[in-house]
Amino acid sequence: MARFKQEENIKLPPRRSLWLLAGQRFIRSKKGMVCLIIILVLYGAGILAPLVAPYHYDQQNLNATLRPPSWEHPFGTDRLGRDLLSRIIYGVRTTVIVSVTAMVSGGLFLGIALGLISGYFGRLADSLIMRIGEVFLAFPDILLVILIAATLKPRVVDWVRNLEQTAGITGIIQSGMVDYLVVFGSLAIVSWVGMARVVRGQVLSLKQSQYVLAARGLGASHWRIIFHHIFPNLLPPIIVLLSVGMGSMAGAEVMLSWLGVGVQPPVPSLGAMIFDNGDMGTLRSNPSLLIFPVVTVAVIIFAFNLLGDALNDALNPRAR
Repeated sequence: MARFKQEENIKLPPRRSLWLLAGQRFIRSKKGMVCLIIILVLYGAGILAPLVAPYHYDQQNLNATLRPPSWEHPFGTDRLGRDLLSRIIYGVRTTVIVSVTAMVSGGLFLGIALGLISGYFGRLADSLIMRIGEVFLAFPDILLVILIAATLKPRVVDWVRNLEQTAGITGIIQSGMVDYLVVFGSLAIVSWVGMARVVRGQVLSLKQSQYVLAARGLGASHWRIIFHHIFPNLLPPIIVLLSVGMGSMAGAEVMLSWLGVGVQPPVPSLGAMIFDNGDMGTLRSNPSLLIFPVVTVAVIIFAFNLLGDALNDALNPRAR
């Protein structure tokens, strides 16, 4: 009896949630924390560009053109005397707007919703969604995005111009809203396929789990099973895909602007800056005009990719 009483007095350690353990593993990851800080600093500066940038992106000083980096202009000035640091900060804001909206509308909303429907219900819904996705995958991603953006942009511009004339509103086209809409819309149309395929594969595995079969046997509705039993277990791979996808979205936005079908002047864009200064003459005489935008793009993409690796290690320790 004394032995049983001693065993009853033994206190078991408190159980910690898997999310808490994953968060602790991520905090211990040096590369993950460094990349997260870099992304927060860059994206925070882009969001708060009017408050952070020392000058307005279109403020010109023709007496200070093509100046090298200095205390007054840390990244130098361009051909019109505009502060390059301010323009890069505003260019990061363009990347933030396009990448976040495209990922939320395409990767999150469309990708997760269509992946859940395809994997859980199967049959006709699965065949239809996956066949449409295979049509998108038949083309290179960037080529398809360029084709969609180049086709839609003139029509959207005409529609907005007619709206301005009819409603007596001005400044919509000049503000760059049309460019934002076309770019993130084109990226959203293409970006859902990869997320949907991953979610579908996970759902096909999870819906055969014992707890899902038990919930179905107890009479739980399809939507309750999806949102209360399947979707929470999809979050780890979704979070990793979001991190890697954000880097791809940022790179795609820069590529579209560089090719002339993305966000165009007067709205600053890192891709447009690289295109305007991407020649050997500029690289020899004023390398700062090209180096700083290129390094900013490289840091954003590299940080998101390493952040995805760190999140994968934290959320799925078996993958290490």
